[in-house]
Amino acid sequence: MIPAMALEDLADRVRSTVEELRDDVADYCRDRSPWPRAALAVYLVYAGVRHLADPLYRSWFAGITLVFHEMGHIVFAPFGRTMMLLGGSITQLLVPFAAGAYLLLRQRDWFGLAVGQSWLAFSTWDLATYIADANKEQLPLVSMGENAEHDWSTLLTQWHLLNACDGIATATRGVAFLLWATAMAATAWMLWRMVRARREAA
Repeated sequence: MIPAMALEDLADRVRSTVEELRDDVADYCRDRSPWPRAALAVYLVYAGVRHLADPLYRSWFAGITLVFHEMGHIVFAPFGRTMMLLGGSITQLLVPFAAGAYLLLRQRDWFGLAVGQSWLAFSTWDLATYIADANKEQLPLVSMGENAEHDWSTLLTQWHLLNACDGIATATRGVAFLLWATAMAATAWMLWRMVRARREAA
């Protein structure tokens, strides 16, 4: 059992870290214009709602997501057939995560992090649609070779989970929604801080 004092110390450290992050984001917002960011935020909200309403919806990010998906197959090909098939999905998730992390760590761009997280959410929704199609194979496929292969139909068949594809896709959509919702909440808070900072400076 963890001693009560240790739990209190951990809680204090977490609280202190959260406050430091909040203050850093507020400082970031102080000298930024909300208006161009608000325009982008409106699209991110729209795209998220469309993804929720229509599993086949393709956002502005879908094209570049597909490029990285196909590139992932090439990058992971040396690690065997299973990793080659998984590589497309891994890469389409890894790239938006890396983009958001880069903007934060190298440029201290908290809004950029939220955009990267939104892209990650859209990519996760696209992945969920692909997984749900595993036992149906109705989606048009893109392939760099002559014979297009459905990654997730092959993988889930190999893992004896093909009939569970709808459940896996639903869980994946749940993750996508959480990513998008938290990004939108953070975006709304940052825009509010930017507007408030401008009013205070006026």
